[in-house]
Amino acid sequence: MYPKEVASIVNEVKTAGYYSVNFNAGNLSSGVYFYTITAGSFAETKKMALIR
Repeated sequence: MYPKEVASIVNEVKTAGYYSVNFNAGNLSSGVYFYTITAGSFAETKKMALIR
């Protein structure tokens, strides 16, 4: 099973600061998802459990 991108939340350049984004997972099944946060040369992947 290969990874598949299911959503792209923010894909634009932002100025420095704090931001809040709402993510509607209404069309996703329960399961474990991985997400990656990238900023410049920094990138970190985390795990998210979606339980319905």
